Amino acid sequence: MDDPYTFGQIAATNSLADVYVCGAKPLLALNLICFPEKDLPVEILKDILRGGADKVKEAGALLVGGHSVDDKEPKYGLAVVGIVHPDKVITNSQAKAGEILYLSKPIGTGILATAYKGGLITPQSEAYKNMVEVMTELNDKVLELMQEFGVKSATDITGFGLLGHALEMAIASKKVLRIYYHQIPIIKEALEFVKMGIIPEGDYKNLNYCKKFVKISPELTEEEIIMACDSQTSGGILFSVSPEKAQELEVKAIEKGLFFLKAVGEVLEPKDTCPTVELYP
Repeated sequence: MDDPYTFGQIAATNSLADVYVCGAKPLLALNLICFPEKDLPVEILKDILRGGADKVKEAGALLVGGHSVDDKEPKYGLAVVGIVHPDKVITNSQAKAGEILYLSKPIGTGILATAYKGGLITPQSEAYKNMVEVMTELNDKVLELMQEFGVKSATDITGFGLLGHALEMAIASKKVLRIYYHQIPIIKEALEFVKMGIIPEGDYKNLNYCKKFVKISPELTEEEIIMACDSQTSGGILFSVSPEKAQELEVKAIEKGLFFLKAVGEVLEPKDTCPTVELYP
């Protein structure tokens, strides 16, 4: 992002997500920043830090200092400490057969960021606003939902895309995660850019890796498969919950304002010894 304040918000939201996905509430955060103090105005640094501080405050945590390095390329993130009861820790290894898979945010931010870098969208466009809205939305409400319904297994969707991180969860849980493409929430403008060939290099890397381990329906188009592999920044949480709780969970999600949250698949026992992910239309 060219806007330093937005950059700071996204980086902080992304850092806080690692605590939320474990079932923890963030308590403390430290700034970690690299900045070329001789090449860029200090106002840019201030705006980056302000964006991060606002997100830490929104999360109800305390910003208690940090570390800075003089570097040619600006970099920013947080080291976050959170708290969770030992019995309520969420891992990616406890998905159970019969559970329903939910995804809390739409995918497509990687593709839209590439379109932005190419000058195909502007900060005034709807696509840009939708992308930033997704990337700056904290996963705090998803944490509340998971805690309320006793979720035990989850993973956040970041650089390896939906399929890549689902595969991690499948292997760790020794289960099959079956995902239905047309149930996946997608930022609407992203698919249009995929059809134009606006695809990040990381998506191809994710696809090449996932093809070795993921069962993909031949009915899906190449564009749809790429979308399921799109690298996310500050993405949503993929989690599993028992079907008996699903209807109530969906009602509570709406009450909490989690309008993007969708059921995207199911957890199954593997037919052989190999846990994996299946992608169906």
